[in-house]
Amino acid sequence: MAEQHNGTAANTEGSQVQFAMQRIYLKDLSFETPLGTEAFKKQWKPQAHQELNTKTAKIDEDLYEVELTLTITVKLEEETAFLVEVQQAGLFGIKGLEGQQLAQALNINCPQILFPYAREVVDSAVVKGSFPALMLPPINFDALYSAALKQAQQQATAKTEA
Repeated sequence: MAEQHNGTAANTEGSQVQFAMQRIYLKDLSFETPLGTEAFKKQWKPQAHQELNTKTAKIDEDLYEVELTLTITVKLEEETAFLVEVQQAGLFGIKGLEGQQLAQALNINCPQILFPYAREVVDSAVVKGSFPALMLPPINFDALYSAALKQAQQQATAKTEA
């Protein structure tokens, strides 16, 4: 079983597993108000839709970039009041993990670290756009990753049966 020590875990076989956040940065931010001032004249009964995507890239040996993209569309009736898209990224040093363990670190642990930063950027942009604060709820990246794996397995099974 692995023990945690300041971002580094050592397992009982003596091999070192290292996980270190190198840098967190805002890669892209877009805020649009298609209705313009008309949005402020309407009764505020928003309908929010959230999309989330992650993308990973190997930058160097043991160095990975993980990008979390959040797209929030808020509508008043059928019209878009505002749309905000944030690409929050991070560089992560990961050593000693391979295969499934590496995939889990890149698709669960890294997005969990990035999400609070992206959520703060969304909230700040919305408030600066003169709309009420939009506090996004926490996201269970473990459940999302498990669901994506299950869906990929079902699709692979369906292709082999066809």
